[in-house]
Amino acid sequence: MSHEVALMGDMLNLVAEDMQKRGLSKVKKLKLRVGTFSHSVPDALEMAFEIHKAMKAPILTEESTLEIEVEEARARCVICGHEYVPDHRVALCPNCGVPGGKLIAGDAIRILSYEGV
Repeated sequence: MSHEVALMGDMLNLVAEDMQKRGLSKVKKLKLRVGTFSHSVPDALEMAFEIHKAMKAPILTEESTLEIEVEEARARCVICGHEYVPDHRVALCPNCGVPGGKLIAGDAIRILSYEGV
């Protein structure tokens, strides 16, 4: 959980920097995309967001909301090029059976957008 609290703090700092450039001061809504292989749990990120709200993070208000879109992991086989949904980071290609396809989605956390005032 402390990982998600620190991660959320870093994301809020990035948003705060962008907001300052745009003359905004408060976040109404923050939207994230969290990959299933990103090493972060959406529920824990939501709790971390609430912790930052409770700690009176400068850009958040009691009305600030967080929306999380979960991105399913996808891999591409390095041998046959088949795209598939892996069940583990190192998975067998369902087409040719070769292990270790290259992850092409679902391994990151991204700030998609925010609404500010």
